[in-house]
Amino acid sequence: MISEKANRPSTFRSALSLLELIYHATVRSVRKSHGNALIGLLINISQTLILVGVFYLMFSVLGLRGNAIRGNFLLYILSGIFMYMTQIKAIRAVMNAEGPASPMMQHAPMNTIVAISAASVSELYIQVLSVAAVLFGYHLIVEPLDVYQPAATFGMLLLAWWSGVSIGMVFLALKPWAPTAISMISMIYIRANMFASGKMFVANAMPGYLLVYFTWNPLFHIIDQTRGFAFINYNPHFSSVSYPITVSAVLLCIGLMGEFVTRRAASISWEAKR
Repeated sequence: MISEKANRPSTFRSALSLLELIYHATVRSVRKSHGNALIGLLINISQTLILVGVFYLMFSVLGLRGNAIRGNFLLYILSGIFMYMTQIKAIRAVMNAEGPASPMMQHAPMNTIVAISAASVSELYIQVLSVAAVLFGYHLIVEPLDVYQPAATFGMLLLAWWSGVSIGMVFLALKPWAPTAISMISMIYIRANMFASGKMFVANAMPGYLLVYFTWNPLFHIIDQTRGFAFINYNPHFSSVSYPITVSAVLLCIGLMGEFVTRRAASISWEAKR
């Protein structure tokens, strides 16, 4: 007689099944935003290029190009916009992930963690493709790009995504309890980061009395460190990699605990509030 323990799937097989489920949910999440994956990618690239054009015009009109790092000016702008777009897209993706009251949760073995993972990974996939397409196009059409430490720079892109996922988890856990208030707070945070993220300046050039208003922001550290890895002649002194890692880890733990509490208290009526 075969024992119950022998019939029980191993931890490795369970992990593979979970990864396969996340993969299929990720594909569904990518296609959900737009029926044609290529069109969805082009829309994301267009949003990035529009933001680049706005900031390029702003720097030129206001005479702020002198505040940029010595080197490729477009790379200076792109380094800030890529990190900003990656974080806010991750926040929105996690916030809008399917919750415990979603009809999809009725299909085993689907659960909220799989839905959140799929939403965040699909957004990372689109952002990485968009960044690669924009940089390759610029390198091919305009002028060759020279990134000082490309691997470390890409690592900061992943950190921007992870920080967005962590912040989005906190918003997601709180959203069912106060949907209007949390939606407004998340919108304020995203809008405030247009300036507070430090895309328009570098920490080394800021006076001390202004610096204290930005150092609380993990994205400010991420963008400043990104420019330290992207430019050979910039060494960031007032930002660190450890700060956004620590803050993101703490927020992720808080968000996961909050999501567990929210999931246990979920009701069908909450889905109408989303």
